[in-house]
Amino acid sequence: NRVQNLKISAIRRLSPYANEAKERGIKVYHLNIGAPDVQVPEEYFDSISNFKDRVLKYAPSPGLDFMREATANYYQSKNINIQKDEVFITNGASEALNFALMTVGNPGDEIITSNPFYSNYKNFFDQLELTMNVFETSEENGFQLPSEEDIEKVISEKSVAILLSNPCNPTGAVYSKDEIQRIVNVAKRYDLYIIADEVYREFVYEGLEYTSFGEIEGIEDRLILLDSISKRFGACGARIGSIASKNKDFLAQINKLCAGRLAVPTLEQYGAAALYSADEEYFKEVNEEYLKRRDTIYEELKKIEGVEVYKSKGAFYVMPTLPIKDAEDFAKWLLTDFNVDGETVMMAPGDGFYYNSDHGKNQVRLAFVLNCEDIKKAMRILALGLKEYQSLER
Repeated sequence: NRVQNLKISAIRRLSPYANEAKERGIKVYHLNIGAPDVQVPEEYFDSISNFKDRVLKYAPSPGLDFMREATANYYQSKNINIQKDEVFITNGASEALNFALMTVGNPGDEIITSNPFYSNYKNFFDQLELTMNVFETSEENGFQLPSEEDIEKVISEKSVAILLSNPCNPTGAVYSKDEIQRIVNVAKRYDLYIIADEVYREFVYEGLEYTSFGEIEGIEDRLILLDSISKRFGACGARIGSIASKNKDFLAQINKLCAGRLAVPTLEQYGAAALYSADEEYFKEVNEEYLKRRDTIYEELKKIEGVEVYKSKGAFYVMPTLPIKDAEDFAKWLLTDFNVDGETVMMAPGDGFYYNSDHGKNQVRLAFVLNCEDIKKAMRILALGLKEYQSLER
C-alpha cells in the first residue's frame, strides 16, 4: 500500500512523454531537473584512475576515513564546527534525508517545511508514513520566510522537525541570518529538530552573504546537516552525500542505518574526497557561469507577455507564473504536440512543489543548468508554445 500510494516526483513525472518525443526525433531541452552540465574537476577522475587495488572491498559503513575527514575539513573552512566522527557518508543527500527522517520521526509524526518545497520531500514523508505541514512563502517578496508567529501556526503536538532547503530548491531563495534565526527560535521553543538541506551552499549570487545553520550556536543538540557533491562539483552521478550532527545519540542511530545498508561505493568516495582539494577558482568560475545563466533565463522570461518572474538569489532554479490555467497540461503538450524546428522543452509542473494549495497550478520550476545559448533557444520555444497553447485554451 505504501508503494501504490506514492506519486512520481514532479521533476520526472513527464519523462515518458519526453522519451517518446526523442523517439520521434525531437530534441528536448531539459529544464526540469537540476542536473548541472558543468565539468567535474579533474581531481575526481585522477583519484579514481590512480586506484591500484584490484580487490574492491566494502568501504566502512560510516564512510572511508579520509572521505569523512575531507567533508569535516570543508565544513570547518566554512566556519562550521563539525569533526570527522560527526560525519557519515551516504548514497547522495537523498539517503541522508531518508536516514534523518527515519531517526527523528515515527509513523504519524509531522515534519514542517515551506510551501513550495522540494518535490521529493513529500515522497520520503509518504514512504515513512510521516505527515507534513507547511508555512507559506510568496514570490511577491522573493519567497522569504514568514514571521515566527506564522511559522508557529502550523506546528502541532505531532511536529518533530523543521526541514528547510537553503538556498532553496525550488524557488532560488537565499535566507538571511535573520530568517535563519526565526527557524532556530521556533525549533528551540517547540523542541524540534532542524534538518538543514544545504546542498546548494556554493551557489549564491549578487554578493549575498550565506548563513549556514551550522554557524548558529546553541542548536548543536537538534541540528542535522545534509550535504552532497552532486551540485557543488557537478557530480550528480557519483551519488555521494553526507549527514552530519553533533548530537551523539542521533549519530548512534545513523550508524545503525549505515551498517544495515552496508556501504557507500568505494571508488566514488576516493574521487569525492579528492574533489575537496580542487582549486577554489573552480567555485568562482562555476558561480559566475550560473550567474550568467540566471540573468539570461530571467531576462528571456521577462520578455514573454503575461509571464511573472522574480530573480532568484541562489541555487539554479526559478519558478515563473505562466498566463495559463494548467501548467502540467501545458508542459505535457509541449512534449506531445509542439516543437520548433524539431526542438521542444521539458519543465517541472509547479503544483508538485506545493502541499494543499492550488498556487502552483500555473507555475513551473525551471532549472537553468544549460548554457546561455540553449537557454535562449528553450525560452523562444516556451514563448511560441505559450502563444499557441493560449489560443487552444480559449
